[in-house]
Amino acid sequence: MGFTIGGIRELRSGSRRRGRAAEGTAVAEYTGLWGWAVVPGARAADGTCSCGQSGCPSPGAHPLDFAREVPAGATLDTAARAWAEVPGASMLLPVGRSFDVLDVAETSGRRALVRMERMGLPLGPVAVTPAGRAQFFVAPGAAAGLPQLLYRMGWDDAGLDLRALGIGSHITAPPSDEGGRGPVRWLRPPALDTAASPPEARLLLGTLAYICHRSAPCG
Repeated sequence: MGFTIGGIRELRSGSRRRGRAAEGTAVAEYTGLWGWAVVPGARAADGTCSCGQSGCPSPGAHPLDFAREVPAGATLDTAARAWAEVPGASMLLPVGRSFDVLDVAETSGRRALVRMERMGLPLGPVAVTPAGRAQFFVAPGAAAGLPQLLYRMGWDDAGLDLRALGIGSHITAPPSDEGGRGPVRWLRPPALDTAASPPEARLLLGTLAYICHRSAPCG
């Protein structure tokens, strides 16, 4: 037996119910433990998005228009019931509410994280995507303030492979699949003392900018 999300039929094994229960538990962890809303997202197979839109600009990496958000604070029962309505959906986290994201190449992100830990800098969650990106969770407002911060630090014209995601953006939450390329993973998992209050972007930006600059190809 299969299921359909906006046009793609995907087969399930006999462990389907256990898989759905695990997904509901994961959603409840995000909403109840970390205080983040979760949005049902599309999936992709062979480059085709489950939304059914021909030429979808973000296959398997955008919210489902017809699905409702599971709000922050939702209990296990509430999250499980809500997720049962969208079987097979990926878990997306809305950016710009509890956190913004600083997005860099995975290699740079791993190097920067090691340096930050040695320096004792405050850190929030860090995710890595199958597309080779590292996503540092920072306090909301980073996206709007990034150009000014880079200017003040002297990195505004360095051509860094560094961007900030803010209000209106969504990221794929571990362990969901992103765009049919594979699962997103935690490089640094959420913790109770940082999930709700990630660090200000300015505290991490100097190290991230420096490592991104050092990692940039020559020529």
